[in-house]
Amino acid sequence: MISSVFQQNFTYVAAPQRIVFESQAHLRVGEEVAALGRKRCLVLTTPEQAATGTNLVSVLGQAAVEHFDGATMHTPVDITEKAVLLAQRVDADCLVAIGGGSTIGLSKAIALRTALPQVVIPTSFAGSEATPILGQTEANRKTTLTDGRIRPDVVLYDVTLVRSLPPHLVISSGMNALAHAIEGLYARDRNPIASLMAIEGIRAIRSALLRLRQGEADDAAWSEALYGAWLCGSVLGQVGMALHHKLCHALGGGFNLPHAETHAVMLPHAVAYNEVVIPDLLQPVAAIFGTDTAHAGLTAFASQISAPTSLAELGFTVGDLPNAVKLATANPYWNPRPVERSGIEAILSRALNGEPAQS
Repeated sequence: MISSVFQQNFTYVAAPQRIVFESQAHLRVGEEVAALGRKRCLVLTTPEQAATGTNLVSVLGQAAVEHFDGATMHTPVDITEKAVLLAQRVDADCLVAIGGGSTIGLSKAIALRTALPQVVIPTSFAGSEATPILGQTEANRKTTLTDGRIRPDVVLYDVTLVRSLPPHLVISSGMNALAHAIEGLYARDRNPIASLMAIEGIRAIRSALLRLRQGEADDAAWSEALYGAWLCGSVLGQVGMALHHKLCHALGGGFNLPHAETHAVMLPHAVAYNEVVIPDLLQPVAAIFGTDTAHAGLTAFASQISAPTSLAELGFTVGDLPNAVKLATANPYWNPRPVERSGIEAILSRALNGEPAQS
């Protein structure tokens, strides 16, 4: 039986953020911008979603003053600087980002430098929209910061926009969402509210991904995935990150590996590393997946939904291992188990070859 997530001592801070969750929510973007008292929007997308941005410009009408379609993964500082200069040149008074973690990350990076308000419309399950966390890359090194001022002001969740998400991104960004919730369960600053959201988010993502993987393309499955992503992202927005996110930041920033796919590969391994010292905190995960351990459940689930399971398939090589270990163990995030070089080398080696996670 799963016990209560009650803690005798905790701090909980509610985040001020407006959430709109409905079909065709993106059509409300104009009224949401107006409610913020803004009239000159810079629309942000990746190059791949430029057409989506163009459509949003049409929805905004005169409130859209420019469209920047240069967002890219890991939020390179040089791209942000170009976008900031554009925002200043067109005298933008609001940012409107439509896309996944790359686009929303760029929006946050611009907001950090300009204090512009943000309306974001997620098209993946990354969860970045729910957090005050920004990861930026410069000189092949990814660093993160947390600042409540960069949490988007308004989030529009629109199921019609995620239905076209490529199947491989459905799976990998869903696993990315799971990582946010699972690390929240054993975070140093965890609290009961975040833990409840984490458990519900894990349930929702598991249920939705199983149905989507089986080809059940109904709105209920897509909506449940978005719901789960919001919950999991909200957990990440309240508590600190640990080993899993450090590993993914090192691999993403150092080797330009794709963000969501890297999370998918590393999650069972990072959980296995920590589970030996916090099995009680990860017991709800094991229960949800119906296994004795959380890492076994995640390994089986990844196989069931055909998630990526090896770093090699993402372009990482055995020659990259020494530098990856160095990056992953430098300035480690807080973690329930000490971050030791030999242990990190072992889990990265297993992840490279797609071997099962081990405690």
